[in-house]
Amino acid sequence: MKLVFATNNKHKLAEAKSIIGNDHEIVSLNDIGCNENLPETGNTIRQNASQKAMYVYEKYGVNCFADDTGLEIDALEGRPGVYSARYAGNDCDANRNIEKVLTELRDVANRKAKFRTVIALYINSEKHFFEGVVDGTILTERKGSEGFGYDPVFCPDGNNLSFAEMTASQKNAISHRGRALEKMKGFLI
Repeated sequence: MKLVFATNNKHKLAEAKSIIGNDHEIVSLNDIGCNENLPETGNTIRQNASQKAMYVYEKYGVNCFADDTGLEIDALEGRPGVYSARYAGNDCDANRNIEKVLTELRDVANRKAKFRTVIALYINSEKHFFEGVVDGTILTERKGSEGFGYDPVFCPDGNNLSFAEMTASQKNAISHRGRALEKMKGFLI
């Protein structure tokens, strides 16, 4: 089965292809000629994932899934959460988002956090949701150069490496998105 992943993020696409495997063909928005900004106006990551997948499903008539991820930091009362990608402002980048988090957590002892991903799958006129969560800690400084987003400052529980210090296969085995993708893969079998 061919499934469109409502993203043009090459890291996310590679992760999805690696986890889903060869049973299904995973293609990007570029592959179907979609270069539009997808709607993300929800108040929750579930709403955002659903909006994006529904938009692509309805406009292009293809089976599709979309994800949204939030970094939820205990000491920041769950922020940045749904605003993780634009935490430092609408035109920000990952570096500025990380700087804002590190600044807000300066001198804060409780650095517990979790990454939460929700995948919305629109397939044959039906909607399904899959969630993955990984608990961890926000580091005091960046470590590693792999991955993307907050990976350099997030250390998952039970590890001494940040996500950005791990290989793609190490991260995929324990990541929030990896866990949600595994649930979706189980559903698709």
